[in-house]
Amino acid sequence: MVSVQPEQALTLAAIVGEGTFDGAAQRLHLTPSAVSQRVRALEVAVGRPVLRRVRPVELTPAGEAVVRYARQLELLAGDLSDQLEPETDGSTPRITLVVNSDSLHAWALPGLVEVAEHVQLTILREDQDHSLDLVRSGAAHSAITATATPVPGCTAKPLGVMRYRPVCTPAFAARWFSDGVTRTALAAAPVMVYDDKDDLQDRYLRRHRRPPLHPPRHYVPATHEFGRAVQLGLGWGMLPELQLASLPGHSPPFPPPPTSTGSSGVSAPPRWTASPPPSPTPHGHSSDNPN
Repeated sequence: MVSVQPEQALTLAAIVGEGTFDGAAQRLHLTPSAVSQRVRALEVAVGRPVLRRVRPVELTPAGEAVVRYARQLELLAGDLSDQLEPETDGSTPRITLVVNSDSLHAWALPGLVEVAEHVQLTILREDQDHSLDLVRSGAAHSAITATATPVPGCTAKPLGVMRYRPVCTPAFAARWFSDGVTRTALAAAPVMVYDDKDDLQDRYLRRHRRPPLHPPRHYVPATHEFGRAVQLGLGWGMLPELQLASLPGHSPPFPPPPTSTGSSGVSAPPRWTASPPPSPTPHGHSSDNPN
């Protein structure tokens, strides 16, 4: 059986967090030579390389497993401290969560208020189709992800359904969809896209119009500004139903007319993927029930 010493695993996690051996040495109050020795001993113990020595360092699959183990050690250490010294005002454990922008804007933060009293949070923003990579690499403890299959050694819990609707302003609809949401109109009407990882608008286009269409695109990589751009008429875009409810009433966007296939929305079922021991989950909150 492979035996990994806790200090070796925590050293590798520090290297990943800092990006370099020198940064990890400063964080751990060690010399760079001592950090290198721990990594070499770790690689001997597991029988294979645990990282690629580039800038920033990259983990191998074996290194990813070791860093997940280190994250669990950090959480266990915090739990043990709470049990042994519950009244001590010492430092609380830090956990890193990956949350996509729409969930962060619409519902996730209220669910984290209670757990924030017991841990320090680092929240990373990443598209839910790609957030699992950060858990797999050990850069995060937990993530909201669209992937049903969890990372080995992690658990996955459904959080409901995030529903998106294609919306635009009345003036935009009059300009581009005066004859309905036709293939010709969708091919010509400008569309809003969050970033290169945002696939929602293309999912809508693929679902209703084949072969794929390639309309003009405007990229706005911020949730609030994305919705604002749609309100101003820069293009049509997919917005969460939860966000539609909070838009100012004086300038409400509205769905383009339904297509011939019926439903005009796109659903994204988010899941909470966590490294054991279970990290705090936003209890009582899901994308269907943000309040």
